[in-house]
Amino acid sequence: MARKIRTLVVDDSALMRMLIPSMLQRSPHIEVVGAASNPFAAREMIKELNPDVITLDVEMPKMDGISFLHKIMTLRPTPVVMVSSLTQKGADVTLKALELGAIDFIGKPTLDLEKNMPLLADELIEKVRAAAVSKVRSHTRKVEVKAAAPVSFDTTEALVALGASTGGVETLGRLLGALPPNAPGIVIAQHMPAQFTKQFAERINKHCAVQVAEAEQGQRIRPGTAWIAPGDRHLEVRRSGADYVCRLTEEPPVSGHRPSVDVLFNSVAKACGAQAIGVILTGMGRDGADGLKTMRDAGCRTIGQDEATSLVYGMPKAAFDAGAVETQLPEDKIPSVILRIVSESGGVLRI
Repeated sequence: MARKIRTLVVDDSALMRMLIPSMLQRSPHIEVVGAASNPFAAREMIKELNPDVITLDVEMPKMDGISFLHKIMTLRPTPVVMVSSLTQKGADVTLKALELGAIDFIGKPTLDLEKNMPLLADELIEKVRAAAVSKVRSHTRKVEVKAAAPVSFDTTEALVALGASTGGVETLGRLLGALPPNAPGIVIAQHMPAQFTKQFAERINKHCAVQVAEAEQGQRIRPGTAWIAPGDRHLEVRRSGADYVCRLTEEPPVSGHRPSVDVLFNSVAKACGAQAIGVILTGMGRDGADGLKTMRDAGCRTIGQDEATSLVYGMPKAAFDAGAVETQLPEDKIPSVILRIVSESGGVLRI
């Protein structure tokens, strides 16, 4: 980038107001223009300094981070990276923040903050840089999603594999919410910490006609179900007789991630052959590009989210550049195209 990313740090902890700037300033691409101890001070700094990105603590006195985020996204949309505790409460609040328009989040270590927080410097820098080029949106209205009517399939052998990262919380919620109760079985790899995926699945499940849950070892993948990879394990698809089942592993990270989209997609290509659809959604990096190419080479149909609707057009672009994407589509067209492909094939996808 020709110009440094002007970043404002908002945190009530004096220690964090020291640690976060020191972490970010390791990057030659980032300039920390200020640090505010509460949203009221931050509001004045935003007006004066016009930052490109804001890091925002979830829990603060006077006005909590969620309330302040809502004001930012309504009145002055700005890319925000949330700083969250890795607890159940922290997960619930952070997921709400992502739904409100926060670009991404980083989890604070639970022990020895002064020693362990700086170890996350590379991750924080990467997320601030991604936020700076993201498509931040005003949150003045809520998009209502209605599930499509059930589709008639002769059989249900088809399977859909989804991969997402930054921006995936909102995108997956809308995509799954648009599918009917008899949609093909779905498996998902979303980059997210272990403490978050169960709550993420539960939140989406409340608004979907399909059943959404965190994947379990040996779980059968049936029509009308969607299984999300646990945050600390890879999700693979295996054959067990006539069924597809979930296999969870603790193998090392792949493409820098566990769960990895590449791992999921590669397993789907092997287990399902041409009986699957692969979809790569918004996210930074290139996880999933090679796996989606393997799926396409195996005869699977493959879809990439287009640049215009991707919060971060990193993973879909990498997959497109690798020749892995058969067709690029805006987010709102993906569910109907999945259903059309499966319906036209009678539920059995063939080359």
